[in-house]
Amino acid sequence: MERISDLERKYVLEALSNGFRTSLNSVFNSRLEQKFAQAFRSKYAIGHVNGTATMHTALVALGVKPGDEVIVPPLTMSSTSLCVLQNGSIPVFADVDRDTFTISPDSIRKCITKKTRAIITVSLYGLSPDYDEIVKICKEHNLFLIEDNAECFLGEYKGKLAGEFGDFSSYSFQASKHMTCGEGGMLTTNSEELADRARKFSSLGYAGVSANKGKITKNDIQDPRYSRHVTLGFNYRMSEVAAAVALGQLERLGELVGQRVKVAKMFADAVEGSEGVLLPQAEPAGYKNSFWAYSAVLQTERPETDWYKFREIFQKNGGDGYYSAWKLTYQEPLFSGTIQKQEGIWQKYLPGLCPVAEYLQLRMLQFKTNYWELEEAGKQAEILRKSIKEFRAGK
Repeated sequence: MERISDLERKYVLEALSNGFRTSLNSVFNSRLEQKFAQAFRSKYAIGHVNGTATMHTALVALGVKPGDEVIVPPLTMSSTSLCVLQNGSIPVFADVDRDTFTISPDSIRKCITKKTRAIITVSLYGLSPDYDEIVKICKEHNLFLIEDNAECFLGEYKGKLAGEFGDFSSYSFQASKHMTCGEGGMLTTNSEELADRARKFSSLGYAGVSANKGKITKNDIQDPRYSRHVTLGFNYRMSEVAAAVALGQLERLGELVGQRVKVAKMFADAVEGSEGVLLPQAEPAGYKNSFWAYSAVLQTERPETDWYKFREIFQKNGGDGYYSAWKLTYQEPLFSGTIQKQEGIWQKYLPGLCPVAEYLQLRMLQFKTNYWELEEAGKQAEILRKSIKEFRAGK
């Protein structure tokens, strides 16, 4: 199968043929938003320039203020925390679950203070966190919930799609994601009031946009008495060409996600029976992983040497290599240096802050699932099987 098909090319040519005329410059954005909302069982969807801007918009729309605290996991791409800083708020790091790698409800409870206003969860590698417990915590403490589903398209939790639990759900269309337009993002919600605030913030605070309306008419803006800006907003809008590509990808999403799941199954078969070498991300009953990546933990007490040793064996056997987990967000130089010194930061970004995440991060292997030819994926899975045997023999 193709990553980018003739459908996306067709839509891009249609968008270009419109010549970016103002009257036609939201056709694909509107179609994309309507179909995305329908596909993800949401009333409103608002296109954005990327999946970091979406979460910044969500925080603003929810009324989270500078100085408010937002609980986030450290084991993920740092955008989940950077959007909190962009809002002037304080990220507070909760640890993750040892088996699923997703944010731990028990750790969330320990992080709540009188300043906590929201939780941002991450469906890591395509797997949802424990939403029953997290939603319960939010209700108990009157907290907002933002789902960061950048890596989870069509993943499920107990019969519902990831994205059906939060006040907002955020998606990324960055190049590596299940569906892409190079860069882009989508924000969904079931609240008309929140959607209206989000639309305005992501569209320069324009008066003429709303939950379902992303475009201002000529009759509006050509009135000399027209007041354009009613709130402070950023220009986070998605381009029409990007929307055209994303629409094509959305219409093929089942196929695109299905391919990754098939690839992940090949890797899972290769890892089966590898006790003592690789321990894969758990998929509890009622969860459905959409496998942005196939991830596992190297079972070793010497990650500083064995992580590289296993990669060397894998690549020697013809493997494409694999990715490490991101450095934990609070271990990044920005956070351990500048952010640690900011007023209001009460956590100490030192070893032991999130011990489970610190243990996992050094040992994690992420195998890409975006192989568009299953034959090639099968070869990589067999190479992994062989590498596991060789690593075990050398231990």
